[in-house]
Amino acid sequence: MGARPVAVVARPPRPGGERHERGGGRMTDATNVTDPTETTGPTDTTHMAEATAATGAATAAGTLEYAYAVVREADTPHAALERVRGVAGEPVRAVRHLGLAVLAGPVPAADFDEGPLRERLEDLTWLEGVARAHQQVVDAAGADTCVIPVRMATVCRGEEGLLRLLASGRDRFATALDRLEGRVEWGVKVYAASAPAQEPSAEPSAASSGRDYLRRRSAQRRASEQRWEHTEEGARRVHETLAAVAEGSRLHPPQDVRLSGEADRNVLNAAYLIPHEESEAFAQRVGELAGLETALRLELTGPWAPYSFVAAEGNGRAEP
Repeated sequence: MGARPVAVVARPPRPGGERHERGGGRMTDATNVTDPTETTGPTDTTHMAEATAATGAATAAGTLEYAYAVVREADTPHAALERVRGVAGEPVRAVRHLGLAVLAGPVPAADFDEGPLRERLEDLTWLEGVARAHQQVVDAAGADTCVIPVRMATVCRGEEGLLRLLASGRDRFATALDRLEGRVEWGVKVYAASAPAQEPSAEPSAASSGRDYLRRRSAQRRASEQRWEHTEEGARRVHETLAAVAEGSRLHPPQDVRLSGEADRNVLNAAYLIPHEESEAFAQRVGELAGLETALRLELTGPWAPYSFVAAEGNGRAEP
């Protein structure tokens, strides 16, 4: 059997197979600014967490501001912001405070006020569009500077809410920017290659005993179990090898085949933090592993802004 090449997907639209979370939808005000960078365990479209109720009281009168990412004020990506539009087709600007800047844009209350947003988060078609636009803003900014992606559907009450977001998270944002400067995220998914088709079993003849039939079934089960054990071992080898050359790694839950549309079973869904200048070598290493692990299919995506490594805490398992 020949080597199976790695499937390399360079910066695909994540809503079609990469991550975005349904666990956002949060209002922030002076007394209710939660960590906008925390994740619900990344971050695949196929890993959407159950919709959570937006936090905070009913929105006061005034503009709602959708937050996309935080950057250093000195590194505000002005040119990138001119090229993109936000989740509601709005222009995105930088709101500066305390040496930081949050990239944000005004959004309509009809969709993003607390009540409507909670309902909208149940609409996967709408959510797909929001996730795509959110990612486009983050990716455009991230191509020019180090960005801290804000959790999808983080909505603030006016510009004052954005300033409070920066003030409340100043130390956290600054630490993350220092830690992630010059680094990108690569995603690697490992799938169990489809098992070879088995010859149809002949119906037991009159001369065949029930014991013979049970023996054949038992042998088939053992073969299936062994194949799965080998698959898990191979996925473990892939992760250990890549984690050893990465500055950080995060294991996410495997994708649900009902949502991913993949025929093969996802056995590893991981993210790796890689210095930008080492990206080519990392991609080559993934390709080498794909050739060695012939019972597996590997998919490489990226480079991305380091979504999986923004929050110090999360539901995914972080490995320094």
